[in-house]
Amino acid sequence: MSISLDGKILEGTIPKCIGNLSSSLTAVDLRNNNFHGQIPENFAKGCMLRSLRINNNELEGSLPRSLGNCKALNLLNVGNNNLNDTFPSWLGNLDQLQVLILRSNRLYGQIESFDTTVSLTKLRIIDLSHNNFSGYLPTLFFEHMHAIRDEYGKKVEPNYMREVKITKDAIGSFWVDYASGLSVTAKGLEIQFESLLSIWTVIDLSSNQFRGEIPKILGELHLLIVLNLSHNCLIGPIPSSLGNLSELESLDLSSNKLEGRIPTELKNLGFLEVLNLSQNNLKGPVPQGKQFDTFTNDSYMGNLDLCGLPLSKNCGTDEETPAKFDRDDDGDELNWKFSILMGYGCGLVLGMSMAYIVFTTGKPWWLIRIVERARQRFAKR
Repeated sequence: MSISLDGKILEGTIPKCIGNLSSSLTAVDLRNNNFHGQIPENFAKGCMLRSLRINNNELEGSLPRSLGNCKALNLLNVGNNNLNDTFPSWLGNLDQLQVLILRSNRLYGQIESFDTTVSLTKLRIIDLSHNNFSGYLPTLFFEHMHAIRDEYGKKVEPNYMREVKITKDAIGSFWVDYASGLSVTAKGLEIQFESLLSIWTVIDLSSNQFRGEIPKILGELHLLIVLNLSHNCLIGPIPSSLGNLSELESLDLSSNKLEGRIPTELKNLGFLEVLNLSQNNLKGPVPQGKQFDTFTNDSYMGNLDLCGLPLSKNCGTDEETPAKFDRDDDGDELNWKFSILMGYGCGLVLGMSMAYIVFTTGKPWWLIRIVERARQRFAKR
């Protein structure tokens, strides 16, 4: 049994009976309403929910710990509310969870202390964007994303996030697609899915306060399609291991404090359609060839020390010349010193040549005639 009240412009608080009925409900969809207050805290121990979507409301408080009773939960979307709490690490108990969307709330605190004794091994989509999470990126969290990390190279048939429902008279059956209408931000756009394939994989941690370097282990999430770490406080180089993400289609690392060169290993990303490295401190030449030939200036804006196509700044002299005179004054000083040396050199050579001619030929009659003609012309004036 499921409840779907999407976009009915309902108000008030969510009825507590939702929690009481969770032992018989498989899907609850209350998104796009005006519900306020807190989420009911009475989800039953025998909770059968596989999908809970209460996004785009005005809900407050924290996620109820009783949701941990919903062991079969595949999809949890509480995005675009006013939830105010730390990261709910107890969600690690939900070992069937594939989609976790907490974006656009007021969640805060660190995630690296995530309890790895139980972990979200089947997670394929995680969206924590537009919150106030801080600290380092959760390396241990990434290590346990086995659905993205370990299934690479295996022949896994893609399937939709849905289940079969039997009609009341038990004569027929129908599909319930409990991910229908799910939206994620990918490739710079908001994408809404009518049906969601299990092979779609997303990590979006953008617009938070994460700091430190990008963990190299991200390069082991081989099935990842969308990676967005933009608008944080990340530092250090772009890991060359990201070049191992052979399925990646969208990479956004913009608006951080990343340094160093763009790894040439990123040229291995044959499916990459969207690249945004703008507003960082990157330097050196932009890699050329393959997918990089399709990206425009917008991918690199705000990196003043980057050079090479498609940028107008040429890397030639900056990258290959070991020394360069940067100040005009130094250049002028070099020029007049060089001129003096050239004058001395030329005068010395000419003088020695004239002395040799005089010594070997006696009077240089050709030179005397030139002087005499010049004297006569001057006298006529």
